[in-house]
Amino acid sequence: MWGILRRSAVDGGGFSASSLRRTRFALVSARSYAAGSKEMTVRDALNSAIDEEMSADPKVFVMGEEVGQYQGAYKITKGLLEKYGPERVYDTPITEAGFTGIGVGAAYAGLKPVVEFMTFNFSMQAIDHIINSAAKSNYMSAGQINVPIVFRGPNGAAAGVGAQHSQCYAAWYASVPGLKVLAPYSAEDARGLLKAAIRDPDPVVFLENELLYGESFPISEEALDSSFCLPIGKAKIEREGKDVTITTFSKMVGFVLKAAEKLAEEGISAEVINLRSIRPLDRATINASVRKTSRLVTVEEGFPQHGVCAEICASVVEESFSYLDAPVERIAGADVPMPYAANLERLALPQVEDIVRAAKRACYRSK
Repeated sequence: MWGILRRSAVDGGGFSASSLRRTRFALVSARSYAAGSKEMTVRDALNSAIDEEMSADPKVFVMGEEVGQYQGAYKITKGLLEKYGPERVYDTPITEAGFTGIGVGAAYAGLKPVVEFMTFNFSMQAIDHIINSAAKSNYMSAGQINVPIVFRGPNGAAAGVGAQHSQCYAAWYASVPGLKVLAPYSAEDARGLLKAAIRDPDPVVFLENELLYGESFPISEEALDSSFCLPIGKAKIEREGKDVTITTFSKMVGFVLKAAEKLAEEGISAEVINLRSIRPLDRATINASVRKTSRLVTVEEGFPQHGVCAEICASVVEESFSYLDAPVERIAGADVPMPYAANLERLALPQVEDIVRAAKRACYRSK
């Protein structure tokens, strides 16, 4: 690690081509890359994104518990230690506060750490470094200090891991000025957004979902290109519709798309928005959709109070209230610590049938 920290923070040459490449962002508003014929798991998408960014920029390095010799608790960093060596793939002790602080210090010096938390629940041990040391430094230094660091790992509920390992931190971190917060759903999201996060000059909280790692998604040749990158702060319309807007992120995108199929069978056309970026939030896309459909249903796994759904509802009421034909609907996790029992866990999380019922209420089609 100290060898990394001694590396020159300002490399005078060899980066111009890479810098130019990094300015090329994929335009996603006009087309969907997910129509590709090839498939890729979210795990492989994340792994390939880190690999390509480490290959392109020697300032990028990975650190965290078991990221090296064990190749990651979820095998996201598989093969990186063998390829880049222990100075760029650094196994840390079980001390989130310690290695997160080292990572922030390395970012101060001009390096680009990718810090893995085995679960974002453990980031609570390091939250002082994430918020006070990383998020606020650029503002407090009048722009003199950039903190190009990524905090990544699984977020939210998995399956049967209890309250201390099941919490969604999207609303927590999205409330903090100075942080960018991303939450991918598909392989395209994971690959394009993680590349954007690593290249960004500011600290990025990258919220993955454990249950999505093994899921395969269609991916195009363009998304597989090493220059592919998705813009931070831009949502994706996964399915166009005219009767009701449904917003969500991460694993819940799949649930909402299933709900949209069921709604279509009953003659309700739902527009599904995959937020991708929680902070900055793409308020323009959300409000434009609501002004078209005149109805809004928001969906998230997290707690209902002070959640991402609440922020979206407030934005729509502030900017598009006169377009609404029905009260906004919020579907969120139950306002209780996550139960361990499987039957209670299912009741504590939004299900497809909950989303369908909410959309039908918004369309005045509930029985």
